[in-house]
Amino acid sequence: MAPGPEGTAAQPRFNIVVIGLAASLVCLLVLREFAGIIGPLFLALNLMITAYPVHTWLVRKGTPSWLSAVVVSLTVFAVLLAIVVGLIWSVTEMISLMPQYSREFIQLYDQVVDQFIRWGFDANALENLMSSLDPTRLLGAATSVVSGASGAVGLIGIVVAAIVFLAMDTPGMERRIRMIATSRSKIGVAMGSFARGVRRYWLVTTIFGLIVAVLDGIALALMGVPLALVWALFSFLTNYIPNIGFVIGLIPPALVALFANGWQTALAVIIIYSVLNFVVQSIIQPRFTGESVGVTPTTSFVSLLLWTAVLGGMGTLLALPLTLLVKSLLIDADPRARWANALIASDPVSAEDADSDDDMAQF
Repeated sequence: MAPGPEGTAAQPRFNIVVIGLAASLVCLLVLREFAGIIGPLFLALNLMITAYPVHTWLVRKGTPSWLSAVVVSLTVFAVLLAIVVGLIWSVTEMISLMPQYSREFIQLYDQVVDQFIRWGFDANALENLMSSLDPTRLLGAATSVVSGASGAVGLIGIVVAAIVFLAMDTPGMERRIRMIATSRSKIGVAMGSFARGVRRYWLVTTIFGLIVAVLDGIALALMGVPLALVWALFSFLTNYIPNIGFVIGLIPPALVALFANGWQTALAVIIIYSVLNFVVQSIIQPRFTGESVGVTPTTSFVSLLLWTAVLGGMGTLLALPLTLLVKSLLIDADPRARWANALIASDPVSAEDADSDDDMAQF
């Protein structure tokens, strides 16, 4: 019996889905193979896109285009240097502080193991499970972080080199984008949407991360937690990691507060961090980020897992910008695929309104 029209239409659709999934898998495998190059290059592109309005503003004020590009690249270098120096300083201070509380850490570890045994857990199975959390191993692993900095230096070198070449392309970038918008209007609009979204994401994340870090630092200083400035800086840096960055930034100061001042102070640190994170980043920040470039929390979390698996540590930092790039090129640029905004956009109505905006002036 010959298949009907519905069966005939369903078969090509199934083939397209299978081919699309296979192509996506191949792309992800290629990205993973060249993660050491693609990650830093994409980070450099994000930094230059974020700083691009400085270039356009200087050009409007009469600054030569080449000089404006130099100023922009130097600004990006300064920001990148400040972040790297801050990260190295905070990690070094944490490593130097850990040996002071090694005895308390081991005692806490033993108390936790004994408590589980009293609750009826098998001692041998528990020992095997907790062996990976051996305090001496954790302390040794922490001190090895600095020795592994050579790989990070290589990544930073690629980022710096990419910024230099992107700065050379900056003077003619606006003309190139307008040519793309003329010949391929949908791609041009998608690229403009990506640029505006990335710029807004980095700027707003930085500003509100700084606000939370300052408030965290003040609270820690008032409670007498050692290295309050270090934990504030660490909170600011981990703020760039979506979803789990808050937890990563919370654990070290909470542990230090527990060892230095007791469980009451540790509990207070957890409560204050949680309240500040919820109020500033979950209530206030979304009002400024703009829902048209946002994605749902589930999409954000899945993108974090996906891009971390593909690009490693760099993927945690670039998860949302990469997701925004995919969304702009594959969904926003294709009217037939915009139904997917109903599933992944934090505000589908605003996303559809943004998709219909063809103005490229803000690129």
